[in-house]
Amino acid sequence: MKSKITLKELAKLLNVSVSTVSKALHDSPEISPKTAERVKELAKLHNYRPNPVAVNLKKSKTGTIGVVIPNISNSFFARVLSGMEAEAQKHDQQVITYISNESLEREKQICDLLTSGMVDGVLIAVSEETQKKQAYDHLYALLDYDIPVVIYDRINLGLPADKIGVDDEKSFYEATQFFRTKGLHKVGLASAIHHVGIGQLRIKGYEQAMQDEENLHTVTSTKPVDLKSKIRNLIVSEKIEALLCTDFESAILATRVAYEENIKIPEDLKLIGYISREVAQYLTPSLSYIEQHPQELGIKAVEILNNRLDGKYKTGEFEEKIVSTTLVHLESTGF
Repeated sequence: MKSKITLKELAKLLNVSVSTVSKALHDSPEISPKTAERVKELAKLHNYRPNPVAVNLKKSKTGTIGVVIPNISNSFFARVLSGMEAEAQKHDQQVITYISNESLEREKQICDLLTSGMVDGVLIAVSEETQKKQAYDHLYALLDYDIPVVIYDRINLGLPADKIGVDDEKSFYEATQFFRTKGLHKVGLASAIHHVGIGQLRIKGYEQAMQDEENLHTVTSTKPVDLKSKIRNLIVSEKIEALLCTDFESAILATRVAYEENIKIPEDLKLIGYISREVAQYLTPSLSYIEQHPQELGIKAVEILNNRLDGKYKTGEFEEKIVSTTLVHLESTGF
């Protein structure tokens, strides 16, 4: 009688990663036909099957979906969750929320819990540490257990799953172009999230809009003190005319530096930030921002998950939707 084998054991025998085995078994186009054939042949030889407990539990719906939030202090994710909750209620579903705190290890623990069959599907925004280390085996494990997964917000990952995000690259391209059409050429960018996917997309949009300029004014750092010093150099020494901030931290630091250096906004410096409206409107002056429509994103994430649960998508084909952002002008971009 052929012995059963685990996903990890298959990977070890083939001398490849767990994610490679999972991708091959899910017919991912990232895996070469030769490798996929090797994986499937060995899986068949050893009678490989996904966890039987999870499979049995999945035969009947639990009426529950799991949501993994990376950062509860970010109001963006609170608004996304609000949209998810509202849409889940329409489908008579309960939402169980987990917080990874941007930790790879915590995210692994959560995914282990979710493979027990306690939820019908998972909505996850992948943690910063997971992206930084590109450690995705625990996410492939969810897929291996045939648990539908929708990745939201942070979607530029090569995972065979349904995804929904916002037009990060396009939004920063258009914001940069707005300044350019107003005759500004010394347009800078500050980022505390340059090391993760959404930050990289926003920077890319800025760079595309500035490609005819010889010198780009870009500063990045994950350390607030260091980033503040670099922003100060942009504003005081390089005398940029406008600044785009990819995240909450860089936006707040920019307004602080302007205050400390007696730089008037918008007369001396114009600002646009990726920041929530709840904060933007109460700054002095109020900060122009890119509205990501998080509640809409949350609603559509649950819609996609239920389409997958209802069999509306073909196996091996994945949905990817983009929610358009809106540039909202407040006082900091006044001309």
